[in-house]
Amino acid sequence: MTEQLKKKISLQDAIKQQLANKKNQSSSKAQNSSTNQATKKLTSQQTKKTNNQRKRTGV
Repeated sequence: MTEQLKKKISLQDAIKQQLANKKNQSSSKAQNSSTNQATKKLTSQQTKKTNNQRKRTGV
């Protein structure tokens, strides 16, 4: 592997290697997250505000 790092590679090959690394990392993360279902799924923390239009208009 050190020989491969010392050897100059074209930009296209470097980009292909980076994309391959990203795909490998994302697929391994997807597998880990699917196995870990004990964590709670995130939900929106915004709560709905009550409609106070009648109070404002005095109806």
